[in-house]
Amino acid sequence: MVTSVPEELIQLRRDLHRHPELSGAEVETAGRIRQFLAAYPPDTLVERVGRHGLLAVYEFGEPGPCIVIRCELDALPIDEPNDLAYRSRRSGVSHKCGHDGHMTIVAGLAPWLRRCRLSRGKVVLLFQPAEENGQGAKAMLEDPKFGALQPDYVFALHNIPGFPLHQVIRVEGQFSASVISVAIRFRGLQAHAAEPENGRNPAWAMAEITNRIREWIVPDPAHPDFTLVTPVYTTMGQPDYGISAGAGELHFTLRTWTVQKMDELVRKLEQLVAGIAGDYGLETTLDYFDHFPASPNNAEANDLIVNAALAGGLDLIRKHVPFKFGEDFGWFAQKYRGAMFGLGAGMDTPVLHNPNYDFPEALISSGISLFKELIRAVLND
Repeated sequence: MVTSVPEELIQLRRDLHRHPELSGAEVETAGRIRQFLAAYPPDTLVERVGRHGLLAVYEFGEPGPCIVIRCELDALPIDEPNDLAYRSRRSGVSHKCGHDGHMTIVAGLAPWLRRCRLSRGKVVLLFQPAEENGQGAKAMLEDPKFGALQPDYVFALHNIPGFPLHQVIRVEGQFSASVISVAIRFRGLQAHAAEPENGRNPAWAMAEITNRIREWIVPDPAHPDFTLVTPVYTTMGQPDYGISAGAGELHFTLRTWTVQKMDELVRKLEQLVAGIAGDYGLETTLDYFDHFPASPNNAEANDLIVNAALAGGLDLIRKHVPFKFGEDFGWFAQKYRGAMFGLGAGMDTPVLHNPNYDFPEALISSGISLFKELIRAVLND
């Protein structure tokens, strides 16, 4: 059941929105969460996990299952153009993916956890750094302070514009794609523009590689070999018309449904680049970054989400293909039993990563409601 949002949570969300921080720099953000939790103190607060991550552990009654509820601390390098009263105070940085809202939902469980009487087990509120660059979840998993928890379940949500407000989106099989970004750097030989034959200009190799890669795209999300290669940045030479360029770069994001298909795509790309660059006498390097593994949804965990949505009186839709974006929750979901679900952010809400996007505060209530039902189901089972 959707209820009104407490004023303290509205204020927390807007305070987080005013003070966004980029991936890996979430010092103040973690401090604001810690300050809020101080009014509803967990049994244990573990800080600086995977650099800036927080674990707020609430324990109940007898030993029992451990359920982790995860959210993200970081913002994006996007300037906020609107005149909201709580507009970002950091030029060029803003919460345009809704992590301010996700944090508020998870922190909003603390007042309830402090006063409720569950029969057993423990709940961990996990505030994760560096989701946007794919590094935060992996760093937390590699931290012994997280490993000591031995979770039985890990859950997370993401708000999804373009779906009805408060609608719970269960995604079959896996929540999101396997995504990796690549920078291909070419080094040739600069020459006079009137005598390009005396140099090694990378332009033709770059064009040929780009056109060949385009042939690999399988854009249909329902196809098992779904493959998306998106050019995101390119540079070559300089705006001096007497010089034939001697260096250049191509940057792409690669998206597939499976890790196996991604491995095949990367090998195919490396072979293509080596062959074409060799034909033009160019040296190349390939650098990979922003890696998001596919995020599998455990069937049992997905069923718990369905039951929690029904118990909370929330509308539910079953989505049969994953979302195409990357989500580093996959690092957790590949190791522990868990699932991620979508929460509809409204049909008219601007898309994620759009400068005009703003997290719909009404979702705070429905997000908290669903997580409460999940916690009850696991710890009172």
